[in-house]
Parts: sequence; structure tokens; C-alpha cells
Amino acid sequence: MINNMIELLAPAKDKICAKAAIDFGADAIYIGASEFGARKNAPNSLADIEEIVQYAHKFNVKVYAAVNTILTDEEIKRAEKLIEDLSKIGIDAIIIQDMGLLSAIKANNICCHASTQCDNTTAEKVKFLESIGFSRVILARELSIEQIREIKKQTNLELEAFIHGALCVSYSGKCYLSYAIGGRSANKGECAQPCRKKYSLIDEKGNYLAKDRYLLNLKDFNASNYIKELAEAGVTSFKIEGRLKDENYVKNVVAYYRKLIDDLDYQKTSSGKILFDFEPDLNKSFNRGFTDYFLEGKRKKCFDFDSPKSKGEYIGEVTKIKKDNFEITSPLTLHPSHLFSQDGLCFMYNGEIQGCLVNKVENNKIFPNKMNGVKIGTKIYRNLDSEFEKKLKNSKTQRKIGVNLTFESDKITAVDEDGNITKINYAYEELAKNSIKAKETIIKQLKKSGDSDFEVEDVTININKMPFLPVSKLNELRRELLEKLMKKRLQNYSPIHHPEPISESHQPLNQTINYQGNILNKKANIFYEKHGCKIVESALESGKIPVCGKIVMTTKHCLKSAFNMCKSSEKMFLVDEKGKKYSLKFNCDKCEMEVIF
Repeated sequence: MINNMIELLAPAKDKICAKAAIDFGADAIYIGASEFGARKNAPNSLADIEEIVQYAHKFNVKVYAAVNTILTDEEIKRAEKLIEDLSKIGIDAIIIQDMGLLSAIKANNICCHASTQCDNTTAEKVKFLESIGFSRVILARELSIEQIREIKKQTNLELEAFIHGALCVSYSGKCYLSYAIGGRSANKGECAQPCRKKYSLIDEKGNYLAKDRYLLNLKDFNASNYIKELAEAGVTSFKIEGRLKDENYVKNVVAYYRKLIDDLDYQKTSSGKILFDFEPDLNKSFNRGFTDYFLEGKRKKCFDFDSPKSKGEYIGEVTKIKKDNFEITSPLTLHPSHLFSQDGLCFMYNGEIQGCLVNKVENNKIFPNKMNGVKIGTKIYRNLDSEFEKKLKNSKTQRKIGVNLTFESDKITAVDEDGNITKINYAYEELAKNSIKAKETIIKQLKKSGDSDFEVEDVTININKMPFLPVSKLNELRRELLEKLMKKRLQNYSPIHHPEPISESHQPLNQTINYQGNILNKKANIFYEKHGCKIVESALESGKIPVCGKIVMTTKHCLKSAFNMCKSSEKMFLVDEKGKKYSLKFNCDKCEMEVIF
């Protein structure tokens, strides 16, 4: 029987996005610290993270810090100090890739999550991570639901899985293309996203099978139709990708999955009711089109060779063109009257996405700010819904913790939805002349929770003779009581401590580790040797290993399959925009493709 409580885990670029994620329904957030996160462009100071932790813990929302790059010997000393500082401000878990950090995390008694950069693809790997004291693994995106189910059968670890956002075309932790091309390592948080660039595909004779296309560009992940199946397979944390996304993206996507999970009758792992004032829509936030990738274990069209940019919603097809406007028709989608001034439209022209803004709409006529490239038959998409973006920006969505009050002859008691209890005493000088009116006033004023984080759901009057209390006094008592209750909530918040290893004996890995083991420091080296591994190469990022001839990407996205050439035995090559040629190796048994530098 599956646990009916699942965690919705949201990204946070900064404290603004973090607060938005919490307010709009996240049970947990993950955020980069000041350095050593896999998104180098999304750092946060300790002061900001402490502020986020205090805000999150009011709602029993957990905060996980990503310290998930590989580290040099000099960097690991700074990272260990960072972990110590994070533990002092109440972080709930640290996400790591580098095993050289494990001892520091254990020393500070913090929960440790194995980053997806650890290449968590097999039950054997997950069992090993469990044996050495990890509390959670973040699964590789490439796994099917059936594979996840089989992993869960063999472990008691929490399993975290991505459900939405951008897809790395390579197995995470095993992509070196950015480093090989320009020295910017994905394992150091500096990926230059070469997978979103143009490539050509040629055969061994030099014939073009595809020219100047975005051949490594994947659509965005969307597992919204598989939440129930993933939960039944054993996933307990559902992760949204997007630590570089803006506040509106976070609001919309978190709200969508919050409502979806609630509608499926799964309980939050956090507290509070979300009071939405808008209807979320995944199609209205940045996306490259959606794919469920390999969740069903089947190869599907998970790529878009036309563009890595966001197309948005399909609006319709151009049927007429005039000097300053065009007409569209599409009975199955949006009507032109649903478009607004300053909406952004886009379409394909000469193999590239072109864009324009809507100046005005008259019936089915659209007047854009420019007409370049629009012709009869052009398919029009909306990639900026200006009204929806305004609605998100100005949303008054709130998160409120339910609380019941009991009013007695000398005290008021508050009990919140998690069972936290507090009380305050009060005094009065005279009884009310009109008991009925006094009772109504007390209930009315005590229910006005206002700008607090609480929603008073019920007020019980446990008194026969009603005291006279001015409205101002009742308001003061309510504020004092709710402030005291919030302090009690924070005092009662219980972080989960780092689990002890299953066995004091060292679980052997017994592997030969080459550069794909990403070992960059002495502590990681010692760790793997202690677990029976033979290390033959350090990480590519050490600069000691020649890149030429190395596999720089391993991916389930197979170009041979994409071009319906599975039966072909011809060699194929990728060619980038600068003319650099990469050999391709196909492993049909595993449905994988390797890119060789």
C-alpha cells in the first residue's frame, strides 16, 4: 500500500521565487547556496537562505540546499564550511554529487540527498547510497515507471523524481560536451547548453541526413498525466525543474501541480490551505512543447529539431493577409477575440522562430507590430499571454494555516491544524449588557485573521456570562494569540536528522572508475577506494585527461531512431556550426546514443 502523502518540490532561483513557491503550494523547495550549486547563475547568500528557511518552516515546508557540483581539494574545504553554516540556519537537507562531502554532512547531522548528477539509474546504485547513509536519491530522468517500481522494491530510501521542466539530453553527470567545447563544465554548474545549438547529421560518405537543425534539442518534461502511477511506483517527492526560471513561472507551475495532486486526494507533507485566485495553465508558461519522455518505457518523439525556444499555445492558421493585418481560423483552439494587446505571437519562417506583438484585434483580424514572414498557411502560436502574466504578477493567492479558537471566562486557546496549542489570558471589568450581541462581536473579531498566516475556521464560546470587551481589545488579543501560536509552531518544527549507515561494514562497489566517475578531490578518491573501487582516471575537469576520443554525452535520444534508420549500419556523425565533427555510437540494446569528441 502506498503512502498517501507525497511531496511537491519546487525550484527557487532566489528568495522572491522561494516565497512564491511556498505561497502557491510547494511542500519543499530546493535552492542554490552562495557557491557550488549545479546552477552557477542562481546563487543565494546565507542571510537570504536563513530568511527563506524561517518563512518555509512556518508552513512545515522543507528547504533543501543544492551543493551538487564536483569539487577540487581547495573547494571542498570551503564547501564543508558552507555545509556547517547551512546546518546552523536550519536547512533540512543538502543535495550533493561529490562523495567527498559526505563526512562533513554526517558531522553536521543533516539529511543528505543524492543529486541526479550521481547517475541514479539502477537498484544496485540506490542500495549502495542507502547503505552509506543517504536519506533520498533523485532519480535519473530517463527511467520508466516500471524501472522506478523495481528500484523501490529493493530499497527503503525516499525516491525523488522529476515531473516537469527542461530535460538534459544527456544522462545527468555524464555530459561533458560543454566542457569539451569551451571549458564550461556541467558538473561545475557552468553548462553553456550546447544541446540547444544547431547541428548537422552526416553519414560516413559525407552526405547530409539533416542540415543545420537543433538535433539535440529535447522538448520539456511533463508528467502531469502520470502522478498516480509514479506515486504507486514508490515516488515520494515530485520535483519541478527550473532554478533559473522567474517568479511567474514558479507560481503557475507550482499551482498547477498543487491542484492536480490535491484533486488526486494525495495529502501535502506541509501545512496550510492555498487560496488561489486564478486557474493555472502549463501551456502559458515557457515550454518547448511537452513530452513524457520514457515514463512508459517506449521511445516517443521527445525532440523538437525546429527550435529550442518557447512556442506556447497554438492559436490558429493564417487564412488571409492584408497590408497591416492577417486573419486566422482554428475552430479547435483559441478564438482571435481571446488575444489582447501586447500578447506575443510566434511562427516558423525560413527554419527559425519569428515573433511579433499584437497591437489590436478586430473580430478574426490580428494587427501585429510587424508582418515580416507571415503568409497564408502560417501556423501561429502565442508565447506570451499578457493578461495571464499580469494576473500572475498581481495574484493575491495566499497560504493559510487552519486554526480553531476556544473562548473561555479568563483565557483564549488556539489549536492549529497540526495540533500546536497555545493560550493567552485576558481580564475584563464588566459583563456585557447584551450577551447575544457580545458573543457575535467576539466571534466576528476573533475570526478576522487578516494579514496573518492563519485562517480562523471556528470560534467556540465556552462561557455562560459574556464579558464586555471592546473591539480594539479583541483585535489585540487575537494578534497576540496568533503571534504566540506561530512562535510555538517554529519551536515545534522538527528537522529530520541524517540517518546512520545501514551497516558499519563498508558496502563494496567493486567498480573500475574512469573519468565518468567525476572524482576531482582526494576525499572522494579515498571514499571510492574504501568501497572497493579501482580508480584509473580522475575527472575530465582535472585537466589531466585528454578530451579527444572521449564519450562526452550519453543519451536515450537516438538520432538513428529519430530519422527512422534503426536498421541502418552506416556510421553517422554530428557536425556543429563551426565544422567540428563528432562520432556517434549507437547501443541499440539499451536504446542509447553516445557522442564522441
